[in-house]
Amino acid sequence: MATLQSIRNHGTILLVVVGIAMLAFILGDFLNSGSSFFNKNRENVAEIAGHQVHYTEYEAAKEQLTEVYKFEYGTSDVNEDLTLQIRNQVWQTMLMDYSLREQAEKLGMDVTKEELSELCIGANPHPVILQRRAFYDETGNFNRAALVNFLVSLEQEPENPEQAEIINQYKNYWQFWENTVRTQYLQEKYTTLLSKMITANNLDAKYAFQARQEAVNVQYVQQPYYAVADSLVKITESDLKTLYNQKKEQYKQTPNRSIEYVTFPIVPSAEDFADAERLMKSLENDFRTKDDIAAIVNGNSDILYDGRDYSEVTIPAEYKEFAFGKNTKKNDCTELTFANGTYSIARVMECGYTKVDSVKLAAIINDIEQEIGWVTLSEIPSNIAEPALNGKKGSTFTATNGMTEQTFKILDKSKATPKVKLAILSRKVSASSKTYGTLYNQAKQFIVANNNADSLHQAAFAQGLSIIPVYTLNENTDKVNDLKNSREIVRWAFGAKQGQVSDVFTCGDQFVVAALTEVNDDDYRPLEAVRAELIIAATNNKKAEYIMNQLKDVTSLEAAAELFDTEVKTAENISLVSYRLGAAGIEPAVIGTALALEANTLSAPIKGNNGVYLLTVDAKQVAEGELNTATEISNLNMRTAYMLPYQALSLIQEKADIVDNRARFQ
Repeated sequence: MATLQSIRNHGTILLVVVGIAMLAFILGDFLNSGSSFFNKNRENVAEIAGHQVHYTEYEAAKEQLTEVYKFEYGTSDVNEDLTLQIRNQVWQTMLMDYSLREQAEKLGMDVTKEELSELCIGANPHPVILQRRAFYDETGNFNRAALVNFLVSLEQEPENPEQAEIINQYKNYWQFWENTVRTQYLQEKYTTLLSKMITANNLDAKYAFQARQEAVNVQYVQQPYYAVADSLVKITESDLKTLYNQKKEQYKQTPNRSIEYVTFPIVPSAEDFADAERLMKSLENDFRTKDDIAAIVNGNSDILYDGRDYSEVTIPAEYKEFAFGKNTKKNDCTELTFANGTYSIARVMECGYTKVDSVKLAAIINDIEQEIGWVTLSEIPSNIAEPALNGKKGSTFTATNGMTEQTFKILDKSKATPKVKLAILSRKVSASSKTYGTLYNQAKQFIVANNNADSLHQAAFAQGLSIIPVYTLNENTDKVNDLKNSREIVRWAFGAKQGQVSDVFTCGDQFVVAALTEVNDDDYRPLEAVRAELIIAATNNKKAEYIMNQLKDVTSLEAAAELFDTEVKTAENISLVSYRLGAAGIEPAVIGTALALEANTLSAPIKGNNGVYLLTVDAKQVAEGELNTATEISNLNMRTAYMLPYQALSLIQEKADIVDNRARFQ
């Protein structure tokens, strides 16, 4: 009984305790079961107009575009700059695709399968397809048969893994351009619809016509702001705050960082130069005498030996006289030289023979000969170049390209010219691992001695090091100035505290140490950041008041000119379409006032961009001609149609709800 009574006495406390325990159990179960949900959200690169962009979709799109670039330009080299270009292009494409798709769905607008098919393989393909070099014939023009053959090849059953890989590459290529056509055509549909809705009317036509027809000659006196001494006006903090609030929307910003950085070049030491010289001297005798030159060169040289034929045009300039001299013979060698940080020696492997440089080819397609024209042998693949070089004029040969075969005819050959085979043993001196470590430690010691932004700045200045400022880095900035592989600096800046100094970054051939000088996470740039700009604007406002006060009793332009020790100037034929007020510059407020002013009437003082103006105008000049409303409307609509696609699509992206998490993944 005592126990029951005790429970009753503490019932409220027990209910709270039990409630907390049950809540913890429920929350724990929810969090455990929902962990995959939260993890999945963390894997999203972005959300665009309600569409969750998972990182696998983003990476697949980048990989697809990379392969398209390789296919289009026939290269496997994708450097850092191209990688950044691909990344940005993928992002811009996704922004447009999903934001436009959202608006199109609201209108019930889409690109049907039938439309897409007609645009891609119909009688009049979309320009995107017409511009693909993969579907050109040998004359450099779009060939629909080439397109059809390409699409047929996508349906073939591969006979081996290599063929399967080629088919997949082709499918990937086609899918990319098909999607591009779909998006571009949807844009065209959407903007065409808008252009039909946004049209000029009779009043627009009337005002546009009058703006061109009515003009005046303006006589004016200008007192520039710079002519008034700054000491004659006083700017208060209140003035700056008022102006800042008026212009605040101009200072909208996304989170950004400002840094300063110092570079330490990774350059070879004297010991590295000595080691390189010793190596080259140790290879010199073998290079001069051994037969297996490819093994010596390709194992040690920056320039590989591939047995190519050099002509007097293609050979490196420094070896032309040596290789094509009158007395040149096989196995002749230059002296071992050093220039521009590189040790070099060259050897003639063959000489005294001639070969053609170019051939005139035709492709035979469906028994029809289509002339390609003259091509140099270096411009075409080796499987075409070799038979073209060795074949006789008028003969044909067949070359394989992936899964297809192509027959060519040799129409003509250039005159054979002297050639040589030249082996070049060349080695640029670079920093050794020992030198690399020494320079890295020097950069580390610089950080230890200068562990905040102010100290780093002062030390760099004292040591004569270049201090390079970078402003307004955003979270997705790919590259800091021209520093190679510098994305990590941006990552660091958005995780560091203001005043903090970074660790050492390796950016190509430089070590970099950065300091975070400014953190801006507010929606607007603060007043202090734009103070200098505001002071200029506020000062001009005060000067305008000062000048206007001087003019309050002035009754003529001549009196104003005498007051300011200047002259009356003229701007002729000023209309509402004028961009400038004569020599005074861009002054829309003055031009607008002039067109509204009665003839021979003195205006009130006008505050302009560059100073204060007083003016009079002659009688309006009305050009001959009658209003053609239909023509004016057509011209206005043409102007709108030119700007509308860009403006509409930009506005769609601007208004779309976008959550950008790319910084987590790049």
